[in-house]
Amino acid sequence: MNSIVKSIAVAGLATVALGSRLWAGDFQIHDGDRVVFLGDSITEQKLYTTYIEAYATTRHPDWKLSFRNVGWGGDTAWLRQRTHADEKTLFAANPEEQAKIVTDAVGRGLARDVMPLRPTFVTVKFGMNDHSYQPFREDIFNAYVRSQAEIAKDLKAAGARVAFLTPQPIEEKRADPDKDVKNLSLRKFSDGLKEVAGKTETSFVDQFDPYLAIMMRERTENPNITIGGGDSVHPGPSGHTVMAWAVLKGLGASALVSRAEIDFTSQKVRSVTGAKVSNLKVEGSTVSFDRLDDALPMPIDPRAAAALKLAPILQDLNQYELRVTGLPQGDYEILIDGQAVRQVGSQDLLKLVNLATTAGPITKQAGEVLELIFTKNNQFHNRWRDVQLASLPRWAQGPELEVKRAAEEARLDKEIAETEARIEVARKPKSHHFEIKPAPAK
Repeated sequence: MNSIVKSIAVAGLATVALGSRLWAGDFQIHDGDRVVFLGDSITEQKLYTTYIEAYATTRHPDWKLSFRNVGWGGDTAWLRQRTHADEKTLFAANPEEQAKIVTDAVGRGLARDVMPLRPTFVTVKFGMNDHSYQPFREDIFNAYVRSQAEIAKDLKAAGARVAFLTPQPIEEKRADPDKDVKNLSLRKFSDGLKEVAGKTETSFVDQFDPYLAIMMRERTENPNITIGGGDSVHPGPSGHTVMAWAVLKGLGASALVSRAEIDFTSQKVRSVTGAKVSNLKVEGSTVSFDRLDDALPMPIDPRAAAALKLAPILQDLNQYELRVTGLPQGDYEILIDGQAVRQVGSQDLLKLVNLATTAGPITKQAGEVLELIFTKNNQFHNRWRDVQLASLPRWAQGPELEVKRAAEEARLDKEIAETEARIEVARKPKSHHFEIKPAPAK
């Protein structure tokens, strides 16, 4: 197994440097990036990718960012669904012949579906179909690691940074998913991918291990539970939110949205991070102020609420915080723009209260951004798959077809641009009026 990985080009010390950057909290998506998500049907679901996009879009509302999803159901690292290489020949080929097949297949697939998007950062998530849902096979593994290395080489030559993502484990209903032969195979594929990432000096993000750890923990309570909320291979929104959490952490995403700390006794703002606080007033036992944040909280898909109990998503990615010290003892109500959003005790307010999912109009605004991103991603998928790649029988083809195709592509490009313009407006934070006052008597 290791011989093929070690033969794939390039010695790399960059993994060490990359790790140190992540520990420093650097996010691998940068201002100005054109991000492309490449993968199989799990990517094509447009869930974990949309959640990652929503995080980046709301956390950095002044950045110029573009996101496109080119996931394709059933695809593999050798881009099976895009170039249709003869897999029997591919797996049986000697290293020299296999390299030729992979170079051709990967080159043609990327040239059609990725390179025209002029990506600067690409996440690559293959492995689920590659291992063919069976015990580990060395011949398939060799094709997999060689193809991943070719993807990295081609994308880097085009000026794009690359992050390899492992697949998440398969969720068969059994108490020991770590013993499932398919997951044992995926584990080896993931380990091989890590070696490829090191040797090609690309980023590596493991979501297999954190997802499996959650599965193992939950299966001790209920062997039949499916944490992802979908089928054994395709998680639903909860599973994709866990995936997005693992990927964002691996990409160096930060936890803090903003923080405001107010002292009731001195009637002063003690500290503010990532926001501006103004018009502080104390009247009786009520504190009020205006708060303008630099960013919105990361929106959580309402369908994925269960994920917040599975992984420390809010702690790791979504801390929208408030602390008020010195209040008289008792229960208090937090209002934003006159809307009651949370009831807490004075002792709770001595700590940092995280309002990320309960900030009323602020949380609502973030949710509107998420909805618009879903709309835009569906529009792009329609443009790419149903128009750009649409084919008709030869007898129906002709100049008129291409004229119509070009006109429809232009119409959809305009539609996508309009939705992206709405996202730009929707992701800009607004000033909100906060009140912390004694809670109504029960």
